Amino acid sequence: MKLLLLLVVLLLSLNVAADEADVTTRDATRDAYAQPISGLAETERLQFFKGRGLVRQIWVIPPSENPEIAGLGPLYNRISCIACHAGNGRGFSPATPQEPMRSMLVRLSIPGSEALGEPKSHPAYGGQLNENGVPGVLGEGRAEVRYSEKILRLTGGEQVSLRKPSLSFVDLAYGEFPAYMQISPRIAPPIFGLGLLQAVPEASIVALAEAKKSHGIKGRVNRVWDVEQQKTVLGRFGWKANMPNLRQQIAGAFIGDMGITSTLFTQENCTPVQKACQLSPSAGKPELNVGQLQATEFYHLALAAPRQRNTDNLEVQRGAKLFKQAQCAACHVPELKTGEFSALPAMSRRTIHPYTDLLLHDMGAALADHRPDFQATGREWRTPPLWGIGLAQKIEPRAGFLHDGRARNLLEAVLWHDGEGAASAQIVKEMSVFDRKTLFKFLESL
Repeated sequence: MKLLLLLVVLLLSLNVAADEADVTTRDATRDAYAQPISGLAETERLQFFKGRGLVRQIWVIPPSENPEIAGLGPLYNRISCIACHAGNGRGFSPATPQEPMRSMLVRLSIPGSEALGEPKSHPAYGGQLNENGVPGVLGEGRAEVRYSEKILRLTGGEQVSLRKPSLSFVDLAYGEFPAYMQISPRIAPPIFGLGLLQAVPEASIVALAEAKKSHGIKGRVNRVWDVEQQKTVLGRFGWKANMPNLRQQIAGAFIGDMGITSTLFTQENCTPVQKACQLSPSAGKPELNVGQLQATEFYHLALAAPRQRNTDNLEVQRGAKLFKQAQCAACHVPELKTGEFSALPAMSRRTIHPYTDLLLHDMGAALADHRPDFQATGREWRTPPLWGIGLAQKIEPRAGFLHDGRARNLLEAVLWHDGEGAASAQIVKEMSVFDRKTLFKFLESL
């Protein structure tokens, strides 16, 4: 009887592993975030690699002899997607005020909201600070980051220095910021595994929001505007779950970060006072054609998520138990199931392990940006997925954690948790040194 039970448990574990085997990757090298799911048809592989080329493409200022890669500006932050998402991974914040933001940007708004519920753009600077302009167009300005540090003492005598960023702005081309300007610095998030997250049914996410929770944890969905459907829908992507789907997220990044128009966002990102910007030539209408947008979207859809490593390690297994005991799994939900997914049928009906609930949570005053976004408040952030996080600093050694990259490692990120995450942070603070190391051994295996 015992042997039969053991065989059943073994078969179940093999089924779970097989369920996500071909939509995750065992690659643990610096290319881990850039692998396609297995089993793509030849036409799908061609589309994937076309999209990869566009993500890595250095875009040029129009007019150009090659209109396929023209469209940069008039105002922009970076010249390629990969400039922020190095290796498809996360960005980092500048170490000094003199260092420019290389994989980070600053969202801007003023109090109130636009007609569809989105943040209200500043009349001169819009919704994002673009540092760079094409010849004849002034970049909007530059952010400088400074840090204040505080020391936390943990059980066992360990001391941790937490740094809090503050921003100031120089070379502002269109006037000083008003005192009421809402400012939110954001590092680039990783871009793998997003197709699987899009494949999770809306009903599953809503059910997580409605499920009874303890320890002051709530969690709720954001409701945002879908540009193509012209209606309010569930938000699931972005630091505040302010984007409904990958296509809109991608098109938003093209226009916001590189000034490249698409069928979703047809107007250049020039405000009414930016006359030179308005007069600057465009590469086409739109600059990112439909085929290019579709290929870029497919690339993001088809990127595999890294599979957990060292699952047979006893320390990793014990760390997983500590993760649950600290109530981390209440928000960083280990397991989700995908539904029917016509965009990429291979991702349908899968059990995946992203460690997120895709919900908004109040993370306390210290992490607040005081910038509402649709239904998200200035204190709320979407639970970021943890899969692949153990490889983050292998892909990009300076990779930061939390929305503004203030945390230099995972322990710092946990200790910044407040609001709904305060109880979990306190449990980690009070763990023995051995238990804390064991917990992070588990996180490093993801």
